[in-house]
Amino acid sequence: MEKVSVLFVCMGNICRSPTAQGLFEALLTQRGWRERVKVDSAGTHAYHIGSAPDERAQAAAARRGVDLALQRARQVAACDFDNFDYILAMDRHNLSILQEMVQTVEQKQRLRLFMGFASRWSEAEVPDPYYGGDLGFEQVLDMTEDAAEGLLIHLMQRHA
Repeated sequence: MEKVSVLFVCMGNICRSPTAQGLFEALLTQRGWRERVKVDSAGTHAYHIGSAPDERAQAAAARRGVDLALQRARQVAACDFDNFDYILAMDRHNLSILQEMVQTVEQKQRLRLFMGFASRWSEAEVPDPYYGGDLGFEQVLDMTEDAAEGLLIHLMQRHA
């Protein structure tokens, strides 16, 4: 079976995309697919390069048994558009930025909104919890868990 690669993208790579990365990696491990899927996260902006995920994101994820502490923020690089099969934006704004960065039609076809894989949430975007309270981080986790399940089902059907 081919190895598939997934890149989660938000603005600064300290809240939503590292949460998605951590939850998806945990789900892959739980389902025995960890060796089959390469997972990473990045931001469209360089605000937090080298920083660990937001402490509130780490705390919320830890309450669900997911450790984000070893992740470090990075910015999307041009090579990501060739190195990842799925580049999943957390919202339309970041998707638009990614669409402006791509060089080929093939690269553009790799771009999607992450919530397009969700089955229990109708929202198209994962809201940025950075300026809100703890409930925002819990909502991000709830939405991410749903979309991650849908993404894994998609990968299992398409790449098994």
